[in-house]
Amino acid sequence: MKPIRQATALQKVISERRAVKKHYNNKPVAEETVMDLLENAVWAPNHGMRQPWRFIFVGPEHADAFAEKIAATYPNERKQNRLEYLREPTAFLIIVMDKADSQKQYDENFGATACMIQNFWLLAWEQQLGVVWKTNSHIYDPKVKRILNVEEHEKIVGFLHLGYFDEKPAKQDRISAVDKFTRFEG
Repeated sequence: MKPIRQATALQKVISERRAVKKHYNNKPVAEETVMDLLENAVWAPNHGMRQPWRFIFVGPEHADAFAEKIAATYPNERKQNRLEYLREPTAFLIIVMDKADSQKQYDENFGATACMIQNFWLLAWEQQLGVVWKTNSHIYDPKVKRILNVEEHEKIVGFLHLGYFDEKPAKQDRISAVDKFTRFEG
């Protein structure tokens, strides 16, 4: 029989973290809070210490104008829907990465950036700051890239929607690692 272990604080935050997609409260997301979280999140592993990321913060005072600009890039029949969707978060953090010259470096940069996002997300969760990583079609739109001054050698990895919340989203179970585990037996 396997002994029962107490979950560590890290195990607990990993398993309790949720994507907070809506129902944010009115507490503003401060730029200082986001910067503090990022200062710790950037300790993610990254190949060659390239640190391939950069960040664009859209605070509560600019979120509405930002939502309007991004929604305006959509076809007329989708603009209102996208505007309502983009008005849900209190703030945004846009994650941009260096594309790199080779497929290998691109993959390494994307992996490192994803690790950094996970670090940010876990740290935010500890402060009851809700996060969801969005990769909607607008992240690929050249008009959005121009709005955000994203360079040709860069890729928008995603928009992190941010906002404080009062009620945790429901837990969604995961498939056990045992069911996804195989062995190479040569």
